[in-house]
Amino acid sequence: MRTRLLAGAACAALWGLSLPANGATSPALPLSTSFSDPVSAFYVSRHGEPLWLPSGADSSAARELIGVLQRASLDGMPAGPALAQQAAALLRRAESGDPSALAAADRTLSDAWVQYVQALETPPAGMTYADNWVAPRRESAATILARAAAAESLAAHVHSISQVNPLYAQLRDTAWSTAQANGGQLDPRVLASLDRARDVPPEGRYVMVDTAGARLYMIEDGRIADSMKVIVGKADPSTQTPMVASTIYYATLNPLWHVSPEMVRSLIARNVLDQGLSYLKARGYQVMAADGSDQILDPARVNWRAVASGEEAVRVRQLPGPANSMGRLKIGFPNDSDIYLHDTPNKQLFTQGDRNLSHGCIRLEDAERLGRWLLGREPQAASTDPEQHVLLPKPVPIYVTYLTAHVQDGQLSFVDDIYRRDSGQQVAALR
Repeated sequence: MRTRLLAGAACAALWGLSLPANGATSPALPLSTSFSDPVSAFYVSRHGEPLWLPSGADSSAARELIGVLQRASLDGMPAGPALAQQAAALLRRAESGDPSALAAADRTLSDAWVQYVQALETPPAGMTYADNWVAPRRESAATILARAAAAESLAAHVHSISQVNPLYAQLRDTAWSTAQANGGQLDPRVLASLDRARDVPPEGRYVMVDTAGARLYMIEDGRIADSMKVIVGKADPSTQTPMVASTIYYATLNPLWHVSPEMVRSLIARNVLDQGLSYLKARGYQVMAADGSDQILDPARVNWRAVASGEEAVRVRQLPGPANSMGRLKIGFPNDSDIYLHDTPNKQLFTQGDRNLSHGCIRLEDAERLGRWLLGREPQAASTDPEQHVLLPKPVPIYVTYLTAHVQDGQLSFVDDIYRRDSGQQVAALR
């Protein structure tokens, strides 16, 4: 996995998004007075009382929102910069003594705020929500405006919502400031990564796995509490680690490794043919009937050549022990791809720069450290019995995503798009 740090002219050479022109040269925009029904209903319920401009055209909340809208193309809202210009033009008219412009500016800001929040809540392409607990919920305009009206500080509320989550805010704000300093273009990988990072919640306790950067983050109270390297799926489409959001409910101590049917054919059977039955015994493998029963088979009676060719099928599981591919801890979560987090005995692999080495599951650099964070105690098994499931004190969401753009030492950096998920990202102007 190669990481490239781009700054200054080198960065600008790769970028394809334009910054908005200086306000002094921006074209004049028609001033719209047409607003969505929910926005109009909100003002009817308030008897026309302004939300953003209760004391006139000078408002910290309005300034905060206009600043947010100016960069909103990065937040998935292409209309943001134009709405910022429209609101600013209305405010200039209001300052000259036009009361109708003040009311129009307030409603324009409310309409823009609804669009902005709903843009932030739009799910990214390619993400599967495997558990209802983490399924996205798009708020109604009425709810968005009611929350804004109830905020102790509207400016602080706007700032808080626009931060989205700690990784997102760092990437978005660095991209914005770097683009301004370098003539105004952005590599489309920034937009692709922001689109995916936007899906992660702003608060609470959750795990985020970035498969492009091969790293896991433990997020708590709006900050990165800890992180570690991971090993993820290979580049081949059949072994890529998918993008999925789910929930971790329990951890498994002394796990069994249930070898996938494909790996039984391509790995286990081939190694038995090459090395003999001692291969199975040395690694603690048990051979079981393919019908799903608990029947243990005598491996000497299995036609391993037929298994390798796919003509016959058996199940194989690996007992807990030093050689077990799951290590001492497995952390599962609901998903249709049967991927999970797990320990591994092969720690030396984490020293490699390229960590796209698995068949899709996610190997942990320090499984016990993650286990302590999830369980609130040492992840120690009560006995040597296999498959000891331990409930978490509270379910923890997990977001497995794919970010090819990052911030390193205050600058944008990029990793290779090994899964080719950014190839269709469209270049969009920040105007």
